[in-house]
Amino acid sequence: MSTRNATLAKIHIAKKDLALDDAVYREILWTVARVRSAKDLDAHGRDAVLSHFRSRGWKPKVAKRAGKVPHNRDREPMLRKIEALLTDQGLPWSYADAIAQQMFSVERLAWLRDEQQLRAVIAALDKRRRRIPDRGPEPPAA
Repeated sequence: MSTRNATLAKIHIAKKDLALDDAVYREILWTVARVRSAKDLDAHGRDAVLSHFRSRGWKPKVAKRAGKVPHNRDREPMLRKIEALLTDQGLPWSYADAIAQQMFSVERLAWLRDEQQLRAVIAALDKRRRRIPDRGPEPPAA
């Protein structure tokens, strides 16, 4: 999911969580970002609307990640880097486990002990991040 789509989803979740009817929601969009529909928001507008919802008491729920978090995550700076890359890309820990399985025939990422192996997983996640960029807003329909 692109950053744009993820942010739009958060906006709609906030609308639902705050129990806003459509008229009030559209008035907020107009007041905060001068648009009538969330699809017309640019990156700054999306951030402004989310910020407004937070100021009104909305708290986003923390997403539960599929897959088991490595038990030694807090002891290993490289595992924290892997966690950041997974979170940034919206991927579960099981994705990193699959990389470890494919690259090193080890069932779980947490079982990798060699620093070079962890660096290879980081490189694979970083390569994926660069290969799938955020495309930004979609161009207007003709």
